[in-house]
Amino acid sequence: MSGTLSFEDLKARVEAGEIDTVLTCIVDMQGRLMGKRFHAKHFIAGAWEETHCCNYLLATDLAMSTPEGYASTSWSAGYGDYVMKPDLSTLRPMPWLEGTAMVLCDVLDHHTHKEIPHSPRAILKKQLARLEAMGFDAMMATELEFFLFEKSFEELRKDGYRDLAPLSGINEDYHILQTTKEEHVMRPLRNHLWDAGIPIENTKGEAETGQEELNIKYAPALNTADYHTIAKHATKEIAWQQGRAVTFLPKWSADKVGSSSHVHQSLWKDGKPVFFDPEDDLGMSALMKNYVAGLLKYAGDYTYFLAPYINSYKRFQKGSFAPTRIIWSIDNRTAGFRLCGDGTKAVRIECRVGGSDINPYLAMAALLAAGIKGIEEGLELQAPFKGDAYEGKSGHIPHTLRDAREALLASDMLREALGDDVITHYARAAEWEIDDFNRVVTDYEVARGFELV
Repeated sequence: MSGTLSFEDLKARVEAGEIDTVLTCIVDMQGRLMGKRFHAKHFIAGAWEETHCCNYLLATDLAMSTPEGYASTSWSAGYGDYVMKPDLSTLRPMPWLEGTAMVLCDVLDHHTHKEIPHSPRAILKKQLARLEAMGFDAMMATELEFFLFEKSFEELRKDGYRDLAPLSGINEDYHILQTTKEEHVMRPLRNHLWDAGIPIENTKGEAETGQEELNIKYAPALNTADYHTIAKHATKEIAWQQGRAVTFLPKWSADKVGSSSHVHQSLWKDGKPVFFDPEDDLGMSALMKNYVAGLLKYAGDYTYFLAPYINSYKRFQKGSFAPTRIIWSIDNRTAGFRLCGDGTKAVRIECRVGGSDINPYLAMAALLAAGIKGIEEGLELQAPFKGDAYEGKSGHIPHTLRDAREALLASDMLREALGDDVITHYARAAEWEIDDFNRVVTDYEVARGFELV
């Protein structure tokens, strides 16, 4: 694994003519990379210290609209600048792009040079600082699921996204023959990401036609969020290079299963897992039980950060391997929270609620906030559920984005952990998604009611 680049490495490779472009990127509210392409010699001459971007990038939607209603930016305030401060520890090659390196940037106020509170990286770092003050580190991992399609992005866009044919016609869960047919995308994805310093474990076919999963080794939480974001971006670019389209939409078809992004979590101290207790029947320490109890108690509060769009909620269906209830269970894929590695040092909790559309920084920050609160409150963990969690009697995951937004606004826990301004900011994002959808007349409405109403 080539790994990240030091600044001296970058200068040497620029001087040797191996790198001529440096991408400077922030992570936006939707978890995408936004930024600039610098000539590498200009970057090493001075732009490595800071550059600027328009502040609307953290107050927009998927379509890059400029909605009103955000306190942080508006037409009346003139849409000024934020500072993009390169985090040189994230400097790495982008092997699938010729002569290119990239660096992630923190987003700072133009005048105070303090981090913008609603920046996704800042939100996660705030929770990690809380954990550090408690003496703990968060080790986490995410799984990325997505669909590959026969046609390219351009072809599907021109066709109005109507002729959506997955790259395979069979359920390819663990299917070696079918995934061989997709290696023209998946092999360069694995290899290029490895060479970019992303600790790729494997790819596999998932439980649907054309569905893939990318697995990355667990790491410190901020690194995991960075890896997830870069890997998702690379998946789209490498698929595009091969003439294919890919989607991370959680539910692109009513008759196909959805795509998730499970989040694995454990806390460590001094390089050792503190979730493990060899004296416990399941290997769960008292600290872990408090943490998991917090995840359960506050699951409704933070669901928005795991399911941020209208489409996100179409995935929560019985018998789909996507959870519907706030339940924890032992190695049970019908539960929202699955205990993995029970009885071993690898014991951890897997949150199965999040879809493939998560912003990993926001999802992980919200989960950590709930877990920390569980520890602070010394919450008692109920006994694990046994059986089909779809038939359970416990609380239901919020049914709609509107329900999740209301729970977000009412959450004292998240207001305390993230700040009132952050909650108001992302509640406005949810409100805009709802309003934007409500303005649309869907194909379903026309087909169902055109003649029969």
